[in-house]
Amino acid sequence: MKFFIDSADIAEIRDLADTGLVDGVTTNPSLVAKSGRDFLTVLAEICAAVSGPVSAEVTATECDAMLVEARRLSAVAPNVAIKVPLTWDGLKACRALSQGGIKVNVTLCFSPAQAILAAKAGASFVSPFVGRLDDIGHDGMGLIRDIVAIYRNYRDAFRTEVLVASIRHPLHVIDAAKIGADVCTVPPSVMRQLSKHVLTDKGLDAFLADWKTTGQSIAT
Repeated sequence: MKFFIDSADIAEIRDLADTGLVDGVTTNPSLVAKSGRDFLTVLAEICAAVSGPVSAEVTATECDAMLVEARRLSAVAPNVAIKVPLTWDGLKACRALSQGGIKVNVTLCFSPAQAILAAKAGASFVSPFVGRLDDIGHDGMGLIRDIVAIYRNYRDAFRTEVLVASIRHPLHVIDAAKIGADVCTVPPSVMRQLSKHVLTDKGLDAFLADWKTTGQSIAT
């Protein structure tokens, strides 16, 4: 499974990217607004910090305007992937961009039917939002399960990767991995939680306490 960081906080992204465990980044207008910085400047910094795809979302809602914005975003760096909403205009823009060799992330997916259309339009990624479905009493992971199953039926035709978005906690990541999703895009806080376990901390404390009693030092 690939890990993308869902953030526009360049300090967090750089710190996590230094682990070698980050495969890409996703951003959106809400995340950029939280940063309080110029979007194109932030995008350029993120693209320099990671080698994998960095999803940058258009703000236009009409196809031709989306394509204009997409061209400007793509010019920032070669690893920019254009994020478009799962609307008819978004799908048309996805088709045009993907045929031009540009990676496209079709976002705001909430049904298997929408995911089929994204794959047919040539999306590199489709982003189903599990957390937002859970919030309204729907089965977010059930959607991931359905999309993965459908895409597996058409491996020769569909090249779209399932990018699980709106992840709220580590269990979302684990469940997505069990199902076989291609990518999870996670907030920095969730990425850090993945390494945590109370027994790991307890064991380390015991090892260090025992080592201290020896009076030895490995470094000197």
